[in-house]
Amino acid sequence: MRAGFCDTDITPAMGSQRPANYGKAFLAGIRDNLRARAAVFSDDKNMVAIIGLDTCVIGARTVKLIRAAVEKKCGGKIKPENVMVTASHTHSGGSCFGFSADELKDAPALVRKLALECSINLEPEYEWLVVERASDAVFLALNKMDAVTFSAGSGEEGAAVFNRRIRMKNGRTYTHPGKGNPDIVEPAGPIDPEVGVIGGWRENGALAGCVVNYACHGTAWSQLIVSADWIAAMEKTIRAVYGRDVVVVFLNGACGDITQVDNIGLRQHRSSEEWLNIIGTRVGAEAVKVLVSAEKGDLAPIVAVSRTIKINRRTQSPDKLKNAFATVERLIGDKANWVKEEFAWAKERVCLDYIMQKEKAAEIEIQAIQIGPAIFLASPAEYFCALGLAIKKAVRRRFPLVYVVELANGCVGYVPGEEAFQNTGGGYETRLTAVSNLEPSAGEIIADACIALAGTLQPGVVPQGPQIEKPASPWTYGNTPPEID
Repeated sequence: MRAGFCDTDITPAMGSQRPANYGKAFLAGIRDNLRARAAVFSDDKNMVAIIGLDTCVIGARTVKLIRAAVEKKCGGKIKPENVMVTASHTHSGGSCFGFSADELKDAPALVRKLALECSINLEPEYEWLVVERASDAVFLALNKMDAVTFSAGSGEEGAAVFNRRIRMKNGRTYTHPGKGNPDIVEPAGPIDPEVGVIGGWRENGALAGCVVNYACHGTAWSQLIVSADWIAAMEKTIRAVYGRDVVVVFLNGACGDITQVDNIGLRQHRSSEEWLNIIGTRVGAEAVKVLVSAEKGDLAPIVAVSRTIKINRRTQSPDKLKNAFATVERLIGDKANWVKEEFAWAKERVCLDYIMQKEKAAEIEIQAIQIGPAIFLASPAEYFCALGLAIKKAVRRRFPLVYVVELANGCVGYVPGEEAFQNTGGGYETRLTAVSNLEPSAGEIIADACIALAGTLQPGVVPQGPQIEKPASPWTYGNTPPEID
């Protein structure tokens, strides 16, 4: 078996748009550079590429361009459908998603203004940079491929992340209800503490690179200064043990409702720098523990499969849409109003109305990449943690190692479970926007599709290391009866 790893720089220029806002925001400094990290795996029958990008989200259009560039640069050795492109979900990166001017040529003037002037949108120059550098990373990883042995395993890190949705005494669920709020009852959902790691080891015993899967928002930093967020600290921790050239490809898990914010604890909020290092160091340390202890061997077969499904968007009520248009028309004349929540949510509904006129259903790619006994199940959703855990539980009936990957190969916004849309639900993630707008059952539909896709694959075997040839005899010091006198 062979594997190759490489990373390239995708740091945006200062003054570029910063995503993760509903209004315009611009980058004004650099804490650490952003990377496109690639891993290429081959069992001499199939070859797959996994790309982890330091960006908040990435659009399906950009993914298509990256896949085409990979196929061309690699001489057809890696098929487009065998490439997984994922976003780390750092909230301090460049913009690889959103409306673009060429997609809005036929849109009404109001929609064009709202989408291009009042919102974060796709920057063509940065998209071109990401496409080139991401495909370069795969090309270079392909050309660095060595004969390797693999290791695969999981650890647990559950002390640094929290479910941000909280059950309240009024029976509803709030997102970030405020520390010390006396009406807090309990978290509305779980976290996923699993740290999944696949390592590629050269013949001399050196770690060439690894893939790490963990579920947490990239909001520890979340400033107008460029950063890969806690993923940078995780990489630093792993490299401190295995060498500064080790490539760490990060794939975010189902973290649509998971962040570093402890809403229930009474300790004051830590600084961004503190949280960045706490999460990254703890996750990185757990990844090191997995790498140092997991057995090494072959992880065959290498397989990639995918399926496209359609999910309906939620239909807006006529009255709410009418009010949204009225709000936008009342506030749009003064730029100072563009940062107001009232304007932001109205703007999103107006833009969604335009989207719905063109496509009432969203096309969603569900992808599975198998590396022996491990399977990565990916969707473009910002997926709720409980749904990811449900997928893991179902697929582990067959696969020993199951890792869910969100914001892969596109973005369809927040996808909660159906319960979030009932009377006991609510919260920020259920708001209707131009990005987050799928029908309430979308989460379960995606889960079923992932489980079905995994069912088409046959798991490999986890390496066990040398086994004993026969049972050993008792240790003579230890087989004596108790001595009481």
